[in-house]
Amino acid sequence: MIYLDLLLAFMQIGLFSIGGGYAAMPLIQHQTIDVHSWLTMSEFADIMTISEMTPGPIAINSATFVGIQVAGIPGALAATLGCILPSCFIVTFLAFIYYKARGLSSIQGILKGIRPAVIAMIASAAFSLITMALYGTRYLPSDYSSIDWIAAALFVISLAILRKWKANPIAVMAGCGCAGLILYMIF
Repeated sequence: MIYLDLLLAFMQIGLFSIGGGYAAMPLIQHQTIDVHSWLTMSEFADIMTISEMTPGPIAINSATFVGIQVAGIPGALAATLGCILPSCFIVTFLAFIYYKARGLSSIQGILKGIRPAVIAMIASAAFSLITMALYGTRYLPSDYSSIDWIAAALFVISLAILRKWKANPIAVMAGCGCAGLILYMIF
């Protein structure tokens, strides 16, 4: 049953996505593309883009959009519930434990140990999305001549605008969308 598959897949994602929505991207990618073949890499990239642009947590937005894509509104409800249910239980349990043992150095050590893994998961998701945007595949191709130069230019320009002028990310995304629409129509 597809609803149970969505619920269980997103419960796994919700259970193991420590570090927020960006850390969940590789897990969502693995479940939706590799394990269940619900999406193509192109559809996944589109859903991640829309999930980032819409208000709310990216992991929950992704779960909702994947659920709708796979099984309509009931699928969206199952995937979203699966994504948030583990967090509700874990946060309640951890809050109780942290309240009781917040002064212990071992707790601080555990938190410091998790940080590098979160950074690696975010870097993995970023790498997949960048290679998808620039090469049309989630892995680096053997022939680098197939780069999408429009996407590369938009990436570099938007990164520079965001870093140098601290522009509003929504305005940068809207500007890149408009520029992409025009440039891809011309070229």
